[in-house]
Amino acid sequence: MDDTVAISLFRHGLTEANKRHAYLGWTDSPLCPIEKAKLVCPSEQYELMFSSDLDRCLKTADILFPTCQPIQLSELREMHFGEWEGKTYADLKGDSFYQKWLDAPFTVKPPKGESFAEFSRRVESGWEKVVERIMEENTHRAAVMTHGGVIRYFLTKHAPYVKDFWEWHIPHGKGYELIWTRDGLRRGKQCILLQEVPLTASPNG
Repeated sequence: MDDTVAISLFRHGLTEANKRHAYLGWTDSPLCPIEKAKLVCPSEQYELMFSSDLDRCLKTADILFPTCQPIQLSELREMHFGEWEGKTYADLKGDSFYQKWLDAPFTVKPPKGESFAEFSRRVESGWEKVVERIMEENTHRAAVMTHGGVIRYFLTKHAPYVKDFWEWHIPHGKGYELIWTRDGLRRGKQCILLQEVPLTASPNG
């Protein structure tokens, strides 16, 4: 329909640090070669492409959308885990402050990192830039390449039904499509339809 806008939220491909279940945050890690070859192209085409400025997102975007030049937004980065960046549960389980964070991740702030409130304000600022650009260019289909925590935040806020932040399953290299009326998106309403992004074949054959 002419009065609708679709925004697809994609998570970057699996990285070597993701395989170790490390807290990656603002630290980058290369995409896993085997998993990179399994990335599957979306069947949809997009008029605008936005991306976190971290390399794992840009590399994934280049594989899935080779003809698109993404608009890079640092606001779309994952949460900053501070001193815990690159570390795993096994590395941190003896840290009493880390245990406090596990018990209350929405209120306890990682040392030299980002609180959930700070993360939320930053990501919200990035979303406002995305929506503003979509409105300015009268875009009907846009894609956002970002991170698991960012997508969970957006889905928790904008999905047409209620789920807890941690209940959202966000696979690497896959996406969710959210559809609004143009006026609903402009006014910050919840989307009217949420579905998985349709996929086609692997870009590597």
